[in-house]
Amino acid sequence: MVEIYMKKVIITGASSGIGEAIAMEYASKGYALGLIARRMDRLQALKDKLSEQGSIVAIRALDVTDDQQILPTFESISDELGGVDIVIANAGITAVHRTGKDDFEMNRKIIQINLVSAMATVDAAARLFRESKSKGQIVGVSSVSAFRGIPGSAAYSGSKAGFSNYLGAVRMELKNKGISVTTVHPGFVATELAENMEKYPFVITAEAAAKTIVSGIDKKSANIIVPKLPWSVLSHLINVVPDSIVSRVF
Repeated sequence: MVEIYMKKVIITGASSGIGEAIAMEYASKGYALGLIARRMDRLQALKDKLSEQGSIVAIRALDVTDDQQILPTFESISDELGGVDIVIANAGITAVHRTGKDDFEMNRKIIQINLVSAMATVDAAARLFRESKSKGQIVGVSSVSAFRGIPGSAAYSGSKAGFSNYLGAVRMELKNKGISVTTVHPGFVATELAENMEKYPFVITAEAAAKTIVSGIDKKSANIIVPKLPWSVLSHLINVVPDSIVSRVF
């Protein structure tokens, strides 16, 4: 069991992209890590790397669409680490889908993983903290597309808008239970999950995004926008920008 004074964080979707970068950032800060993803080989490689650097790491394979297994997986990791302070619901997918042109099944998959499974992850984290009577922190990774839908990614935008709205309601609901809720709105982050990201504006690396995200989580910020500039400004203006400009940009 991990020493009681060491802070512990669970991260879903931890085998690549933002999730992996967040794991590495927390490892550098001395946290014990509970890493969850579908690809056990990638998780094992990450564990080996971080363990060599002195980090304590527990890994579990999980497909978050199997929502009945999320809570048992959290409980298993919590038992191994000796508790949990932060749960980060990061697992998600992205896809370009032209409405009425491609198979609708991709839309269904996006909504299932990015919204339904993400909600199930948050719900399981809340139950874990409530049952242990601990004042934990739940973090949900949404997107700046929650502020204004991106043409060609309508289902993705809808899933993230729904998740942000859900997290806002959960934040108010759990406040009196001593459980804090943080919503992360990344802009365009270069990862292996998103092709041709270089064509979008204000692209940053996963490592740069992780530093900002972890800093905001540590401050228990309700809302984190990454990078802060220009998106913190654009988030207030984007809904008054004409459709013609949004279409040209994206």
